[in-house]
Amino acid sequence: MLLTDKRLLITGVLTHGSIAWHTARVAQEQGAELVLTGFGRGMRLTERSARRLPDPPDVFELDINDPAHMERLAAELDGRWGRLDGAVHAIAYAPEDALGGNFLTTPSESAALAFTTSAFSYKTLAVGLLPLFEKAGGGALVTLDFDNSTQAWPSYDWMGVCKAALASVTRYLARDLGSSNVRVNAVSAGPLATVAAKGIAGFSRFQDVWDERAPLAWDAADPTPVANMICVMLSDFSTKVTGEVIHVDGGFHAVAVGDHPSE
Repeated sequence: MLLTDKRLLITGVLTHGSIAWHTARVAQEQGAELVLTGFGRGMRLTERSARRLPDPPDVFELDINDPAHMERLAAELDGRWGRLDGAVHAIAYAPEDALGGNFLTTPSESAALAFTTSAFSYKTLAVGLLPLFEKAGGGALVTLDFDNSTQAWPSYDWMGVCKAALASVTRYLARDLGSSNVRVNAVSAGPLATVAAKGIAGFSRFQDVWDERAPLAWDAADPTPVANMICVMLSDFSTKVTGEVIHVDGGFHAVAVGDHPSE
C-alpha cells in the first residue's frame, strides 16, 4: 500500500465532509498510522469525525497560534512514535469582516489574524515538527491551497491574499527544509462544499464557473480526488517533488475560456 508504515499528523479535521477527514480516510486505507488535531469548540466535532474513520485515531488540541500547543503536540508525537513521516496543514481562518466583499474596509488586525492563521501557520507547523522529521530521515508536508496568485475571486477577499501567501510560504519552506530531506508542497483544490467554503458568501458562483471552464467534470461534493493526491504527495512516490502547487481542479487552472456549449 502507498503509505504502509508511515506515521502522519493531519490537522484541521472538523467534519467528515472535510478534505482533511477524507485525506485521513484514504491515508488509513493506504496503511498509514494517524494522529489528528482539532481546536477549541470544534474539538467535539473532530473527535466525533475521528470515530467515523476505519481505525479511529487519537485527537489532540492544536491552536497553531499558541506556541505552547505546538510544543506539547511535538512532545506527544515524539513520545508516541519518536519520529514523523508526514503532516497535512489544513488550517485557515479569516474573521467575517475580512471576507464577503469587505476587502476595502477590512481592518489591519483582521487581515493580520487571517495571515497568521492561514499562511504563517504553515511555517509554524513545519518548524515545530522539524526535529521529528529529522529523526525519520526526512518527511513530507502538504498544505491545502486555492489558486489566488494571479486572480481575484468574488467574496474571497483577504483569504485569497492569504492563500496566495501560502503558495509563497510553500516555496520558501521547500528552499530551507530541503537540506533536512523534508519535502514541502501544496495541493490547490477546486471548490468543495465544505463547512469552511459554505461560510463564504457567493460560494455557489465558484461551482458555476467550474462547470463552464473545467475540462474534466468537477464534483464539489467529492473531496476524494484531492485526498488521493495529498496521499501521493505524502508517499515515497513523490520523493523528489518539493516547492510545488499541485492542481486538483479538473484542469480549470489551465483553460482560459470554457469549451462547454451554453444552453
